[in-house]
Amino acid sequence: MMKYFENCKTVDEVKALYRNLAKELHPDCGGSTELMQELNNEYQFVCQLLLQDLHKSLEKFNEEMDLSEKHRSIIEQIAHLDGIMIELIGQWIWVTGDTYQVKDLLKNSGLFYSSQKTAWYYRPDNYKGKKSDKSLDEIRDKYGSEKINFRKPGTFLQ
Repeated sequence: MMKYFENCKTVDEVKALYRNLAKELHPDCGGSTELMQELNNEYQFVCQLLLQDLHKSLEKFNEEMDLSEKHRSIIEQIAHLDGIMIELIGQWIWVTGDTYQVKDLLKNSGLFYSSQKTAWYYRPDNYKGKKSDKSLDEIRDKYGSEKINFRKPGTFLQ
């Protein structure tokens, strides 16, 4: 149970409060060695917790940026193809339409074919090995769908 830093949300808040409390609890300022040690221990503990959360947030941000870059790369490789529809459904890319003529290009772009759904897809690595018996429409209903529309080669709208 925390005694001093319960309401602190950031490392800066913890540091500011620590400075103020240290002025009160330090043995030279009327406090005691025991109180100062208690403050120091809690300060170190809270800073470590906040920094771990910050690290996890940074990791998640980097993962999302990597996924976004992978999506962009795949979409740029196939954007010029006629007769296909590209959708972002959750974290997956799904490609439907007249894909037979361009199947080699789709495969070389990192897409996989689902015969059950008669569509090509890209999924992040953390979804490897996970199969779904749901139809593409059921997946759209669950996660929503964003169709990728193109203005000119190299640029796309979401």
